Amino acid sequence: MKILLDSCVWGGASTDLHTAGHDVRWVGAWDEDPGDQEILQRACTESRILVTLDRDFGELAIVQGIPHSGIIRLVGISARQQGAVLTAVLERYGATLVAGSIVTIERGRVRLRPPDGETGQA
Repeated sequence: MKILLDSCVWGGASTDLHTAGHDVRWVGAWDEDPGDQEILQRACTESRILVTLDRDFGELAIVQGIPHSGIIRLVGISARQQGAVLTAVLERYGATLVAGSIVTIERGRVRLRPPDGETGQA
């Protein structure tokens, strides 16, 4: 899968994701941070699932209706655990993310918002 890691996500998580066969880019490696709307737009244009710690992306997608190719929000996941957690989540929820879902991952809990707007927990 194609992934875009927001600059707030630990850049080292890309190693685990690459090892699992994913095409990963990290905003932290860009010359400058273009802002949330531009990041979300680039992820969508490149058909990349956006991974972030920031709740603003969900608000842009849900409230403002900005198109996206799936969003994962990590809450309370340590930097060193992010790569392994993301690899597991992508394996389990990859198809629904590519379809435009938003997944919020917390310790011991995964919340899923499918593209049709219904919410669920796994």
